Amino acid sequence: MTSFTSDRPVSDLVIGHATAVLPNGVIDDARVVVRSGRIAHVGPHPRGTACDLDARGAHVLPGLVDVHSDVLSRDIRPRPGVVLDPSFAVASAGARLRAAGITTAFHGLAFQERSIVGRPIDSPAASELSGALRRTDDTQVDHQVLHRLDVRCEYGLALLTKELESSESAPQDEMCALHPQGPNDGDSCLPGGRVPVVSHEDHTPGQGQFADPAKMQKWLVDSDRMSDDDAADHVEWWRSSRDERLAVRDRTLSWLEGLVRAGSIRLFAHDLATPEEVSAAADRGCSVAEFPTTVAAARAARDHGMLIVAGAPNIVRGRSHTGNVPASELASAGLIDALASDYIPTSMLPGALRLVRDGIATLPQAVRLVTSGAAACVGLDDRGSLTEGHRADLILADLTKRWPSTLSLTRGVLIGGRPR
Repeated sequence: MTSFTSDRPVSDLVIGHATAVLPNGVIDDARVVVRSGRIAHVGPHPRGTACDLDARGAHVLPGLVDVHSDVLSRDIRPRPGVVLDPSFAVASAGARLRAAGITTAFHGLAFQERSIVGRPIDSPAASELSGALRRTDDTQVDHQVLHRLDVRCEYGLALLTKELESSESAPQDEMCALHPQGPNDGDSCLPGGRVPVVSHEDHTPGQGQFADPAKMQKWLVDSDRMSDDDAADHVEWWRSSRDERLAVRDRTLSWLEGLVRAGSIRLFAHDLATPEEVSAAADRGCSVAEFPTTVAAARAARDHGMLIVAGAPNIVRGRSHTGNVPASELASAGLIDALASDYIPTSMLPGALRLVRDGIATLPQAVRLVTSGAAACVGLDDRGSLTEGHRADLILADLTKRWPSTLSLTRGVLIGGRPR
């Protein structure tokens, strides 16, 4: 394959002799034509025609869309007691995302004062990281925010309220500079940019991901090196302290429902465990079930018309790291619409390909989980497939190895849009 690297988006490009993965099929010797930053044509490579990039031996795919990435929250605090400059952490996260073939990433930022297991969260606050994402000069990854909200955290509620109000009041020219392609189609720039995506969660011991409190206790022993007795005491303290915040939870859920009804946010529900939890989430306007922990919850989400996101690391490992339902089991039952990287950016493409090798999905079906299926979860219909008119966010990948790898990545720059 001809070498091709670029640290800038491209507006015009012809890729030849690649294996193109389309939404419903594969073209073995394909040509992909990019004009003005959009896909102009995808089809068999005509004999004798030239190309800018000879991609023999590689697959051309849409750039991956990651709707839940924890890479930034990990890069900002690489070790206990170490907090890096937010702009450096964003640059570091961007490099890892590009290496994984991810061209659109929603960074999970925690609008809460304690972690899911009740440990204090060091600075900087989520709002500071959100600002660093808005100011990044990374042209190869569309960095967005997945606002993660602990529904029993009054501090997080106040912080997210301020964040959303700040987005709504931002001057239109400022938001256009931050999101030059507009919310979806690249032809408009609305005040406040895209509709914010909020994922609400409740990690109280005894429900959701920690329906069995012993799982949280084990987490604390393994990750925080607590003794069994100290971990048990901490879990009981965390449960009782959260039981005192039911009024905060109810007020938060009512506020979120109002925002959904007003069209002000897109709402995810995180770690749903029971059909009853799914039904309540659907009633308040949730459109996406993120990481359901049981088959019953996933089936209920499907029955309610919700899209379902599972973790790619779960697929790669063959099991959940907290003992919840294996994502491959959900995929086999047709209960996954998208895979997210969660805590390993490089897991998305290998996770999708494992489903192919295990006979659970065809290659186009698996690729949809990390491209157009993921884009649908966050309301983006301008990317995620090799379709004429879509953004030319493209990757070239080697799918022949046990662990597939990204060879090249580029984002299409739309003519008329201002550079980021």
